[in-house]
Amino acid sequence: MQERMVRNVDTKRRKGLLRAWWSEWPRWSAYAAAAWSLAYGALGLYWALGGAGFPLGRGNDEEAEYSILVNATAETTAPVIAVLGLIGAAVGLVMAKAVGRGIVRAALLAFAWAAAVTLTVVVTDLRLLMLVTRVLVAPVFLFTGVPGGGSVADFFPWPRMHLLVMLTGGLLWALAALAYRRRTKEACPHCGRHGKVAEGSAPQRALRWGRRAVVVAAGVPLVYALSRLAMALESPLGIPQEFYDEMEGTGVAIGALLMAVMATGAAVLTVGLVRPWGEVFPRWIWFAAGRRVPLPFALVPASIATVFITAAGFAELRSLFDGIDTEAWGITGPGMLWPLWGPALGVAAYAYYLRRRTACGRCGQGGPVAA
Repeated sequence: MQERMVRNVDTKRRKGLLRAWWSEWPRWSAYAAAAWSLAYGALGLYWALGGAGFPLGRGNDEEAEYSILVNATAETTAPVIAVLGLIGAAVGLVMAKAVGRGIVRAALLAFAWAAAVTLTVVVTDLRLLMLVTRVLVAPVFLFTGVPGGGSVADFFPWPRMHLLVMLTGGLLWALAALAYRRRTKEACPHCGRHGKVAEGSAPQRALRWGRRAVVVAAGVPLVYALSRLAMALESPLGIPQEFYDEMEGTGVAIGALLMAVMATGAAVLTVGLVRPWGEVFPRWIWFAAGRRVPLPFALVPASIATVFITAAGFAELRSLFDGIDTEAWGITGPGMLWPLWGPALGVAAYAYYLRRRTACGRCGQGGPVAA
């Protein structure tokens, strides 16, 4: 009994330390972005000098066709990584001090936001979303075996895991840019409030435009789910027989069914962003019925999904340059809607945040204002 009490105390202490550490993100985010840039720049220098493990381009990545950096080589790209990493480290340190006005401030913000967008959704690709689905199905395949042979470890090669490295850098730069923008315009670094009420961010207004975003953000995955259900049932509508012949014995039906289930689940959860059960746990969730849904419980997964899906949407846009196979529209067609899915989910999540946020514990402001 005493040991259990000690463990509970230790758990609460660790949670408290984690919460305290995260609450100070406006102070450490720029330092973290600078440190990441310096480390990644050093890795670029290592690759430029002939080091092993360069993960980009056809010669190093078996799935390079997914990437915008399909033609990258260590000789040409690694030196650029090294230089940009060094610049990023310097910029991050300057931003950490919250100095710079006018053109200097604008230039620092431009660099930070460009780094954030590039690293999160431009140089990443569809494989980020594939990682999520494979993490979910990997435990199943540990017991049933991987359809078509191979091992679960084959799901996570270094070039694919490298996408998470770039994503981490992009998210750190996004936090750094947000904190710097707030700190240099005399807004609260933690909530962004600065006393100016924005009409569009009032809870009722946010609910209205949030509902419009949810229609898109839930509709697109439902279309995708229907297409994958049709594939699992071996429908000939928009899916040529040659596809089924080539995929015979690979477990494509099981994979398609799993994709349909996950996409449907994503659509249902998205609807929760504008429904009462997205704010208060419903009765059928017996262990939490009637309790308010913690804001991070819905906002964090929605934000992560927004980044992953937007990256996949950019990849789908790039595939348009290769043309569309009109005979296989049932396979590739639903993906053409993904560029709408990610941004719509982001808008819906932001509307949810505006409706749910309370008074800031640091500045005391509590009205709905612009971030």
